[in-house]
Amino acid sequence: MTDAEVQLIVVDAANVVGSRPDGWWRDRAGAARRLLEQLTTVADRLDQPAEVVVVLEGKAKAADPDVEGVRVVLAAGSGDDAIVDVVAEQHRGRTITVVTADRGLRDRVEALGAKTVGPGWLLDRIGP
Repeated sequence: MTDAEVQLIVVDAANVVGSRPDGWWRDRAGAARRLLEQLTTVADRLDQPAEVVVVLEGKAKAADPDVEGVRVVLAAGSGDDAIVDVVAEQHRGRTITVVTADRGLRDRVEALGAKTVGPGWLLDRIGP
């Protein structure tokens, strides 16, 4: 299967984690780790094959990024910039969906041809 046939789901981890008031602010790395573990099966729940990329920034980068079925990008600086870089690196014709509620980031990745969805879209697919 070629990259063009496998959709790319890019997750703004800070935005998704921050959308749930579950005490994530007390342990950002732990919250990021829980999200990574929940994402291990999300590709199986989609309509077409998918590669899942999660961008971690700040204190969340301390989460163990070794999770099966998920590629983790540790942002050197801004998480938004790292997400834009991931999208920009893809070849044209690939379906790319960025999961974020950040309006500025949405504008940036949509200008590169990506589709955007809010955190609720992803949370519905990973369950409680």
